[in-house]
Amino acid sequence: MRAYAMLSHETGGPETLRLSDIPLPDPQAGEIRIAVRAAGVNFPDTIIIRDLYQYKPQRPFAPGGEVSGTVDAIGEGVTGFTIGDRVLGLPLYGGFASHVCVAAPMARKIPDAMPYDEAACFVFTYGTSYYALKDRGTLAAGETLLVLGAAGGIGASAVELGKAMGARVIAAVSSEEKAAFCRRIGADVALVYPREMDRAAQKAFGAQIKEAAGPNGVDVIYDPVGGDYAEPSLRAIAWNGRYLVVGFPAGIPSIPLNLPLLKNCQIVGVFWGAFTKREPERHGQQMDELFAMYEAHRIRPQISAHMPLKDAAEALRQIENREAKGKIVLTFE
Repeated sequence: MRAYAMLSHETGGPETLRLSDIPLPDPQAGEIRIAVRAAGVNFPDTIIIRDLYQYKPQRPFAPGGEVSGTVDAIGEGVTGFTIGDRVLGLPLYGGFASHVCVAAPMARKIPDAMPYDEAACFVFTYGTSYYALKDRGTLAAGETLLVLGAAGGIGASAVELGKAMGARVIAAVSSEEKAAFCRRIGADVALVYPREMDRAAQKAFGAQIKEAAGPNGVDVIYDPVGGDYAEPSLRAIAWNGRYLVVGFPAGIPSIPLNLPLLKNCQIVGVFWGAFTKREPERHGQQMDELFAMYEAHRIRPQISAHMPLKDAAEALRQIENREAKGKIVLTFE
């Protein structure tokens, strides 16, 4: 059986990936092998090939931390799966490949009605956002939620979940086109900020947030962007607000620590990947809740583009440049 993958042979950007034949991987004890039908494209895929991620796999390796497909081999000691099961899996990396082995606890059967493309875009974004909003941000119905980078895959999931949890959602994005997208998926208000933030732009953005939030400010801020967007957002937070630190594609921000004191607020880290390993039972419970929301049509992955595996570099480029609205999916014959 032929196996193939988009491999990183050297440190660099998306252009360094090469479509290559690989040996068919054999599942080890505790693993299943998935014949991949679709792979979600996420921001960590853009930095793992640059050796900037928390994990640095030995080369050559394929990026891709989120896949869906069918079980075609089962390792020793695995129970609960049979050959042919439709599943999604979180391999951490290796998913931009025709076959990938995944630890059984990091795979899950998918509903019959869930197509492979949506399954490949489900866990990473919704899992992160639900853990952030529910556990770390304790978002309550009636509160106000600000989502930065709201048109990206992870931001869009936070918008949808915020509405499903009963919050008033303010989406912040970099273009009018993205603002329209966010309103379409449920945002109550959509703000447009400039791609480059100087001090004047920060003040203007902060004023926009305060006007949209009202006199009490924003209860929960979901920040997968970082950089110069963080401080003006924090200045608009409510008393006892929660600022969720999710990611830094715009750079690691510098925060004046007098602001948390003055606002009596919390700055809360969100490391969903570690949570899934440290608290697998809680993670499983949250996945049950997310699938129930999906089957009730309260959330649905927002897929803006389907691309064949050979175009993985272009997909990564669009994610890296923050051009995508929602998710991009790689598809396999």
